[in-house]
Amino acid sequence: MNVNNDRLHKERMMQDTLAIVLAGGMGSRLSPLTDNRAKPAVLFGGKYRIIDFTLTNCLHSGLRKILVLTQYKSHSLQKHLRDGWSVFNPELGEYVTAVPPQMRTGDQWYSGTADAIYQNLWLLSRSTAKYVVVLSGDHIYRMDYAPMLELHKSKGADLTISCMEVPVEEASSFGIMNIDNEKRIINFVEKPEKPATIPNDPSKSLASMGIYIFTTDFLIKILKEDAQDPNSSNDFGHDIIPRAIKDNNVYAHPFADRVGRVSQDSYWRDVGTIDSLYQANMDLLQPVPPIDLYQSSWAIRTYEQQLPPARTVSSAVGNEGVFINSIISNGVIISGGSVHNSILSPNVRIDDRVTVSGSILFNHVEVGKGCQLKNCIIDKHVKIPAETKIGIDPVQDAKRFTISEQGIVVVPEGYLFT
Repeated sequence: MNVNNDRLHKERMMQDTLAIVLAGGMGSRLSPLTDNRAKPAVLFGGKYRIIDFTLTNCLHSGLRKILVLTQYKSHSLQKHLRDGWSVFNPELGEYVTAVPPQMRTGDQWYSGTADAIYQNLWLLSRSTAKYVVVLSGDHIYRMDYAPMLELHKSKGADLTISCMEVPVEEASSFGIMNIDNEKRIINFVEKPEKPATIPNDPSKSLASMGIYIFTTDFLIKILKEDAQDPNSSNDFGHDIIPRAIKDNNVYAHPFADRVGRVSQDSYWRDVGTIDSLYQANMDLLQPVPPIDLYQSSWAIRTYEQQLPPARTVSSAVGNEGVFINSIISNGVIISGGSVHNSILSPNVRIDDRVTVSGSILFNHVEVGKGCQLKNCIIDKHVKIPAETKIGIDPVQDAKRFTISEQGIVVVPEGYLFT
């Protein structure tokens, strides 16, 4: 009986909760991969989109009311939501709904993370939700939000923020907080030049993960206050959180302490640059990947086109198609070429005498005979002519492609070789 009561309690709590996914960012540091798509719609791990991880967390956590706030080049993202995430029953009050800017509060687009929600207060007022979970659509991680929501409710919190420990040398890229013994946040600074460290451990800081739970009435109140401040940048990290901790109950939920139904890999990555996106993909190729994509009870959902299985083929001259320590998606054909430590998305074609190493190939890439690809990302619908070399000669690559700080060569979508 106690187990059933606990389950019913969690179900009611989730029914009282609205999730808002912020997915309108420009993602300029991921250019050219974001030249024609929003950052959350960028492909990841062969068959996923970045936003799939946040939406999967909502799905498995029991959140069934989800608004996705879109803006920048959102067609690809909205198509993906339609094709892959039309999974809920609207007759039961369940939905995943894309919400583009509607200019309900003025004549401007979303001007910040807080402003994006402020412009949609009309939707909050129509909702019966007691709690609002605010999430980012461009992080790679797995998390059960139910224990965090339980903490928020038990503390009588106005705002709860999920946090994690980061090396102090990386801390200036995050919102950094200090907490007391009760996990109440007593100080918060967004991207400080000199980050505060954890007591008794000067090598680490406590960083916000951009995961917030608000009591709905408090969220509406503080967003209205922020909108009236002419000096505000309308951003959660810079404005809302520092304003909230002054006179309100704001608590931290340490990521490493979390409990729930998801296995405890504690992996979280902001894939906001070419190098961070590349490294997060390469993490999947480790002997024991730091993020568990194979937990059957926490499967990462996505849209998956109906395609034949991947296969290797001997070429006309007898070369065997092979792949080693790689992720190979449906519809891939490796015909006499070799693929090492790489990730191939659906419908990739690898021809004879090709070598692909340390690379990520998006959908419908065709690699001609004798090509050499190394440490590169090839966007969708690119046909690479025979004998082409990419990632071999940095001087030649720089004349036509983007090269990241760590030397990853990026070929844009639909690039035409001359």
